[in-house]
Amino acid sequence: MAELRWNPFIKDWVMIASHRQNRPHLPKDWCPFCPGSGKVPDKFDVFQYDNDFPALSINPPLPDDVGTSFFKTAPAYGKCEVVLYTSEHSKSLSQLSVPHVEKLVDLWIERFTALSKDEKLKYIFIFENRGEVVGVTMPHPHGQIYGYSYLPKKIELECEAMKDYQDHSQRCLQCDSLEEELIVKDRIIYQNKSFVLYLPFYIEYPYGIQIVSKRHFSNITEMNHAEKADLAEIILIATGSLDELFDKPFPYMMCFHNAPINLGKEIPWHFHIEFFPPMRSGDKQKFNASSETGAWAHCNPTAPEEKAKELQIACKKYIDKILR
Repeated sequence: MAELRWNPFIKDWVMIASHRQNRPHLPKDWCPFCPGSGKVPDKFDVFQYDNDFPALSINPPLPDDVGTSFFKTAPAYGKCEVVLYTSEHSKSLSQLSVPHVEKLVDLWIERFTALSKDEKLKYIFIFENRGEVVGVTMPHPHGQIYGYSYLPKKIELECEAMKDYQDHSQRCLQCDSLEEELIVKDRIIYQNKSFVLYLPFYIEYPYGIQIVSKRHFSNITEMNHAEKADLAEIILIATGSLDELFDKPFPYMMCFHNAPINLGKEIPWHFHIEFFPPMRSGDKQKFNASSETGAWAHCNPTAPEEKAKELQIACKKYIDKILR
């Protein structure tokens, strides 16, 4: 079964992908993403790989005959891709070089451009899940790209917030938020000429860092050469800082927020990347319990200013060890 089902209470689609439940368990000594597997080239730096068990597809099956005049279904149209960061199985993103991650940035841009040509797609979501605690079953360093035929609810809410702010102030919400953070400085972790890494004032996750572009642009295809290099560097520093916090690989969800596509109207948007690390310390998970899950009423059990200090120290350690 692979289809979309409409939730009328929150006005959002839910992907039903029961076929993914039967994904096979892979042998411990074999990885489909490694050279020699027969699934990928024998040599590569970065590589795009179509997901073998996609929740969305460009030729989706018809929905099961379970809908009614009240319960709406739709074909699960879209695209699910895997992006391999390196051919080396045991490396992580933070262990790559800046030039290598620049190749990854170029691949993300290439795939965003290609997928944007499909007018049925409305949002392209580049992301990485890292660590068993967020459900990762394939340790080979990789991320994913989903192309949705609809706007996911969080993106829809961000669009509404940015448009309301622009209508009221004739300014960009993200630009003004970043400007305030740069004035306060306490939560800034690192910045280069093009991007700022910081822990937002309002963040719900203890280590929920974000990367925001200094120049106002809406998606990664609009970056110039210098911005691509700076994005590669600051992604390395963001992931490396998390790993340095407790001297071990730190789980996270890294989520690129590009502007929606193919809506037939311009949406005010400012490119940024959000991280959701599901830990509140080296050995304690930050669970989304009833308040967060049932009411979307978020609670951060830590002070962002204190966690920012930890991240600033970790950032300096990473830069001193890896990049200098």
